[in-house]
Amino acid sequence: MLSRFFLKLVGKVARRPVLRHLAAFEAATHRPRETQEVLLRRILSFQTDTDFGRQHGFASVRSLDDYRRQLPVAGYEYFEPYIARVRRGELRALLADPCVHMFALTSGTTAARKFIPVTPQYLADYRRGWNIWGMRLFRYDHPEVKLRPIVQISSDWDEFRTEAGIPCGSVTGLTAEMQKRIIRWLYCVPGCISKIKDPMAKYYVVLRLSLPRPVGMVVAANPSTLVNLARAGDQHKESLIRDLHDGTLNPRIDVPCEIRAALTRQLGRRHSKRARELEEIVRRTGTLYPRDFWKQNCILGNWTGGSVAAYLRHFPRYFGDTPIRDVGLIASEGRMTIPVADHTPSGVLDVTSHYFEFIPEAEADRPAPVTLAAHEVKEGEKYYILPTTAFGLYRYHIHDLVRVTGFYNQTPLVEFLSKGAHFANITGEKLSEYHVTQSMEEVLRALDLTLTSYSLAPCWDDATPYYGLFVERGDLMNGHQGQELAAALDRRLATHNVEYASKRGSQRLGAVRLNLLPDGTWQEWDRQRQTRSGGTPEQYKHPNLIPDISFRNTMPVDEELLGADCVENSGQPSEVPAHVE
Repeated sequence: MLSRFFLKLVGKVARRPVLRHLAAFEAATHRPRETQEVLLRRILSFQTDTDFGRQHGFASVRSLDDYRRQLPVAGYEYFEPYIARVRRGELRALLADPCVHMFALTSGTTAARKFIPVTPQYLADYRRGWNIWGMRLFRYDHPEVKLRPIVQISSDWDEFRTEAGIPCGSVTGLTAEMQKRIIRWLYCVPGCISKIKDPMAKYYVVLRLSLPRPVGMVVAANPSTLVNLARAGDQHKESLIRDLHDGTLNPRIDVPCEIRAALTRQLGRRHSKRARELEEIVRRTGTLYPRDFWKQNCILGNWTGGSVAAYLRHFPRYFGDTPIRDVGLIASEGRMTIPVADHTPSGVLDVTSHYFEFIPEAEADRPAPVTLAAHEVKEGEKYYILPTTAFGLYRYHIHDLVRVTGFYNQTPLVEFLSKGAHFANITGEKLSEYHVTQSMEEVLRALDLTLTSYSLAPCWDDATPYYGLFVERGDLMNGHQGQELAAALDRRLATHNVEYASKRGSQRLGAVRLNLLPDGTWQEWDRQRQTRSGGTPEQYKHPNLIPDISFRNTMPVDEELLGADCVENSGQPSEVPAHVE
């Protein structure tokens, strides 16, 4: 056990600079307009002499109107020629920074992977955002977990290198590698674990290292990672308990030799008492879930909004009533919000890191959309968010649809809804993934169901197009229950999307139909999709709306699995019954 003196020393080293950042952030939320305008001027001034800055007249920008005239709203493809030069070592093409630590790779969920330069300023902003997030949680809401061990799952920051030898991968792996030595003891999982490629092997090693410790927080942005971690612990409970007792690491787990060697000292200690405690849990419950072995005031940090919110229905089974703090709207392109309360995807706009503009949802399809500054947005409205960063992205259309849920002091509270690319539109219904996930969440709660995974996709194999609901058969007791699920979803979609209701009412669009898949289909489909995209398991998000009209033809749908008790849900959408409200 570490001495009380050492704990106080670590706390002091970690706390002082973070408290300064927290105070500065709090002050900035009272004056977001001034903060944002100063930040924009600083970004443009710093990057003026880059090739991009000269070609876009940064030196002549005197006002926000100048900036908007000289810089278009643009996606990644606009910046790619400059980023390609940076990959070759020509930093001044886009950046005034003296170095690029690495390129953060996007998940590839909606397109080919993108390369985002991680500069010293990127890293400073990234760390400051996480520190503010954590300090608020520890200081104001959950002091009981302060200085308790943290389980944070990261991915490889050096998957491959560019022509100039710059590493490419996940920024979480880099920050794990660069932790200060005096802070590193707080984290159960060392940076080298990010090099383990096999997801199940990584989950196993994470549990093997963290089970002996009194964990206070478990952080993995994607909630599917936490669900899979919990399932892995139960699946391999006998082996894990044996390894804890013997001070070993199962030789059949796919861990590279160099990582095994690096972990020899950490894994060599026997934990006989802890092994007996876990054996008792298994004897009593028949399972080994985090709700039983991490139950003392543990906090979960992960996304809770958008399509991944569907995974939260699994949490009570595995984690009990453990509090959840959303980690914020954060991507390879940078952090955009800092949540300050549990059990909500809303977070305070990080006005100290990036300059933000917002496109009202109704303006999305216009060639020159109206844009608003952070102080101009309205509560309850939906917008596409446009960050301008200190690392070469200007008025960047990340295609994230968000909603303003209120204000923290004078700064907007923002929640992520969906990726703009996740829309389907057969007959003008403009169905979004947000419509789907919100509707399904309400239906599953009303019907008291839990699905392993699901997706909705447009189908048009007869006279009337419709949406197919693709579900694994093991999630349902019978076909009748599946038809009830499809019918309830169809009704809820009509309440969330007036265009969907209109197209259903005019019978231009058929009702949602159930498509049953063999068990394990989604796991294999997700694995293959993630492999093709090149993203990491921690980044990957299962799509709940797939706009490809040929999707059904690629899936092993078995019509006979529905059985004789299945009646197609057809006709106009009826009123939503009380039990589904």
